[in-house]
Amino acid sequence: MQLPYNSTYPTIADLRAKAQKRIPKFAFEYLDGGCNADVNLQKNMSDIQEVELRPEYLSKHTKSEIKTKLFGVEYSAPFGIAPVGLQGLMWPNSTNILAKAAVAANIPFVLSTVTTSSIETVAEITEGKAWFQLYHPAAEKVTDDILKRAAETGYDVLVILADVPTFGYRPRDIRNGLAMPPRMTLQNIMQILGKPKWAMQTLKYGQPAFKTLEPYMPKGLDLKQLGAFMDSTFSGRLNEEKIKKLRDKWKGKIVIKGVANEIDVAKSIQLGMDGIIISNHGGRQLDAGESTIHSLQKIIKTYQGKTKIMIDGGIRSGPDIARMLASGAEFTFMGRPFMYGVAALGNQGGTHTINILKTQLQQVMEQICCEKVTDFPKHLIK
Repeated sequence: MQLPYNSTYPTIADLRAKAQKRIPKFAFEYLDGGCNADVNLQKNMSDIQEVELRPEYLSKHTKSEIKTKLFGVEYSAPFGIAPVGLQGLMWPNSTNILAKAAVAANIPFVLSTVTTSSIETVAEITEGKAWFQLYHPAAEKVTDDILKRAAETGYDVLVILADVPTFGYRPRDIRNGLAMPPRMTLQNIMQILGKPKWAMQTLKYGQPAFKTLEPYMPKGLDLKQLGAFMDSTFSGRLNEEKIKKLRDKWKGKIVIKGVANEIDVAKSIQLGMDGIIISNHGGRQLDAGESTIHSLQKIIKTYQGKTKIMIDGGIRSGPDIARMLASGAEFTFMGRPFMYGVAALGNQGGTHTINILKTQLQQVMEQICCEKVTDFPKHLIK
């Protein structure tokens, strides 16, 4: 039987190990690390794995189907590619590679404002089927123009970010010079020289840049000026007034990403949001916070059926997706697994990672006698 993925790398852990060998240390640590002591990063993964599902082997079962509907669209699987900033730093052209893989596999791709491909480029690649995540410009005219660009190029779902009122304290990035403003140290240069494939791809596609923001950036900024520009351009903290304005301006679906407690869920519903993505930014913002699965388990008790409840954070496999769905999430997103895939396998990495996750999830469904994605909670061991 021919497998739909590269059999040398059958797990996300295999892709992570390969990625670590292929990209400079500063890029890998930017991708892989959390904040402070990585406590919440590790809890995201370990707490998911405590969730158990009940196998059924003697019940009548005909077929398991991983397709699912979200906001009226049928996707081929209950997972999508989460927004990731500076994707081109970790692997050149990775934003476009993943966008192409997502549209080919019929799963959602979420473009970050601060990644390395533009609104227009990704809209063309995905035929307007991508989602757009908005960081929050301080200037309202910049916000309005970005929203106009997204709407005109076909984005249906706007994701607004709640969990970056301040940048996370990330010791690895500080040591590596990837704080704002970034700096290129001799150590980083030596790391680049040791990764010739990454270096050659960077030469081919150019140094990573904030492509969506280029129309608003003065020409010829040095690194220090870039840091000052980013600090002055973005105002990270959301509030009710900002959310109301965005709801009035955006005619499509709006989702808040970074919700982690019942209070914020209640506010998001009150403000007319169409859904939430429970998230702690991959453990990169608040080390003292709880894991995403624990947030989900609390939120679902009160708000199941009252809003679309999605989740990301700590998901590294098909069984992890199954655990999240069984715990009440309607859809899942992942960032790091797809970046590991592209950093490990280049142009094939996105499709490879999608196929691993689909195969693993299908196998879990067959084991537990689960016919459709919405049936997962029936198989949760309480």
